Amino acid sequence: MLAFVDLQTKEFPVSSVQALVEAAKRQIREIDPAELQQLQQTGVPIIDVREPAEYAAGHFPGAVNIPRGVLEFEVDGHPAVNCQRDPALGHRGQPVVVACRSGGRSALAAAALKQLGFVEPLSLRGGFQGWIQAGLPVEK
Repeated sequence: MLAFVDLQTKEFPVSSVQALVEAAKRQIREIDPAELQQLQQTGVPIIDVREPAEYAAGHFPGAVNIPRGVLEFEVDGHPAVNCQRDPALGHRGQPVVVACRSGGRSALAAAALKQLGFVEPLSLRGGFQGWIQAGLPVEK
């Protein structure tokens, strides 16, 4: 059985990974590809939490790759993973967009960033797949 810690640090059991993702989505705001494209014009940081090979195959213009498995450690430059704080994370008081392949990992990552004090972590609904389906530009 999986457990998810909500923002009030109260645990509740969930029955599947999908339930865990849905619980995370209730705690954050999701945006669609068109909204992300508008936010790109403002310089909002975009964190692609996919694995490096996924990122290398194609990614959002201007996105920085910080894999889901180390994101929380990179927030404060945790020495356990020999990280320095990535400036792409911006400031906790400013918006940051988190994206993945389809929206699940980014929802979990955005919820984790919210728990770490980020006031406006946004998750891209539909992820990179939705971005491509919308016909938006890709970098390699």
